[in-house]
Amino acid sequence: MISVAEALDKCLALATPVGTETVPLTEAGGRVLAAPVTAYRDQPPFSASAMDGYAVRDVEAIPGRRLKVVGEAPAGRHWPGTIGPGEAVRIFTGAPLPEGTDRVVIQEDVTRDGDRITLGRNLDSGWNVRPSGADFQAGATLDAPRRLSPADVALAAAMNAPVLTVSRKPQVALIATGDELVSPGEDPAPDQIIASNTYGLKARIDAVGGQARLLPIARDKRESLEQVFDLAKGADVIVTIGGASVGDHDLVGEVAQGLGLERAFYKIAMRPGKPLMAGRLGDAALLGLPGNPVSAMVCAELFLIPMLEAMMGLPSGPRPRLKARLGTDLDANGPREHYMRARLDLGDGLPTLTPYGRQDSSLLTVLSDASALLVRPVDDPRRRAGDMVEYVPLAAMFS
Repeated sequence: MISVAEALDKCLALATPVGTETVPLTEAGGRVLAAPVTAYRDQPPFSASAMDGYAVRDVEAIPGRRLKVVGEAPAGRHWPGTIGPGEAVRIFTGAPLPEGTDRVVIQEDVTRDGDRITLGRNLDSGWNVRPSGADFQAGATLDAPRRLSPADVALAAAMNAPVLTVSRKPQVALIATGDELVSPGEDPAPDQIIASNTYGLKARIDAVGGQARLLPIARDKRESLEQVFDLAKGADVIVTIGGASVGDHDLVGEVAQGLGLERAFYKIAMRPGKPLMAGRLGDAALLGLPGNPVSAMVCAELFLIPMLEAMMGLPSGPRPRLKARLGTDLDANGPREHYMRARLDLGDGLPTLTPYGRQDSSLLTVLSDASALLVRPVDDPRRRAGDMVEYVPLAAMFS
């Protein structure tokens, strides 16, 4: 068995870039920007009013001053004249500041009578002007790589970029294996269970920017596995679930090797997830996940998601770890790094992390309720409540 860190390094070595494509701005949210966006003009491109009010010369912004209104400047239309002494222009938010003015007195500080205004006694101290280029200037860039947030998409739009170059979505083929499985909605026999792993994995893969497709369940027969592997052609990553252990019916590794698998490793010192396998099959990376649902989901988060991020050009590596105080006593850990499902209770200062009493890797209810994975290092000694421990947050993973 190899360590979790070694296994991740080998998985990332299998993650080759997937290339790029261009998409309309309307479809760019959540995608990974692969080429920078450059602004070719200032934003705003002119000094603009930040408020509804009256554009004046600052030297005339004196309490009680009477000025003549000589025009109006709505948003999207520049007032063509030049303001003179004793004059003002009615202006609205976003409109270009008229020539000769450098301040906007908000309408709440003005009394108007026909074409005359009187400035109030307590004027707003701000100038209420957005200078040209205050947001960004020509030549500014939205740098890549980055996952495009809604704010990033809005910024690209303001930079007048109608299409963006993004990383192609990694194509992931999901293969559930086992005679005991039936798809949701089918009528299982008394000795069968509902296949759940591929559905949870697809949701996580799609959320992180990949594109997963569920292939037919592969039965515990060589011919069935070979047929489903054939359907996976064209995928960037092939993910098998189950069938990678050492039982008489665990044929995934054997069949994959017969199809040309170059195996990188098999088995890791981790709980849950010991029978993890990875390698290269043709042009695709292959990741063989354990069959128990918690094992599959946890291993996918620790190994598959970093692979997909690397394929899209994002910085990748171990999942971020945070610190918390342990909420209960724990016995010493054994020779495998243990990722325990736990409840995170926020409070003043550091949060408290309490692992669930039931850690069986078949219990999806526990994983669904968990908010963190408590990480127990190999041979970690007995721990007491209040000790500092590390955890991987689950909020973004399975919500």
